[in-house]
Amino acid sequence: MATVSRTLQLRGGRSDDVLNLCFHGIGAPGRELEPGEENYWIGPAKFEELLDVIVRFPSVRISFDDGNASDAELALPALQRHNLTATFFILSGRLGRPGSLTAADVRGLVQADMTVGSHGARHRPWRTMSARELHAELAGARQAIAEAAGQPVDQVACPLGSYDRRVLTAIRRHGFSRVYTSDGLPASSNAWLQARYSVRATDTPADIERRARSPREKTLSAAVQLGKSFVKRWR
Repeated sequence: MATVSRTLQLRGGRSDDVLNLCFHGIGAPGRELEPGEENYWIGPAKFEELLDVIVRFPSVRISFDDGNASDAELALPALQRHNLTATFFILSGRLGRPGSLTAADVRGLVQADMTVGSHGARHRPWRTMSARELHAELAGARQAIAEAAGQPVDQVACPLGSYDRRVLTAIRRHGFSRVYTSDGLPASSNAWLQARYSVRATDTPADIERRARSPREKTLSAAVQLGKSFVKRWR
């Protein structure tokens, strides 16, 4: 199982800083989107342009959420053309449904040297769930995705960026080696908790290059995001 573990000292950042970019769908959706989800879908041509930038920055890590069919149909071939790898966080409840990955697609990602992780089962905020519901999202989804992948799954991404101290404690208890959020911040390469920036339809190659060059840029927006992340961890 491969991970994108390339690190490089970034201008304006620490030597172990990484920028985790989270993509969602590429091209035309094959299913009905949730409210606001269309803001995170990008066209195939733009995806190629963004990869042209990303490949120049070894400290950028790529991931995909939701297990959309475009992960296998469009994202995987583009990644291979650029000699890049990524982590795909899959929703077990969508496996085999129209517009989503099949079990064979998941196995194909693994065979292509990509990493497969869990995004839970139902794409619901974990912070609002009961202990029993959260257990099903962590344990049950993990088992289903591992069966599709043909290998263990030890990384997880919080749906909708929803987490708190209770959720993080449960994730640790289930033995996940790494957890990914949507806090829009850079991360330390070996940290257990990995913040990500979710790429939007409006992002340009120049936007991504700016983030890659200065991951800890001191702006008001960055300060707000850092404060929100701190609150989430301890509430």
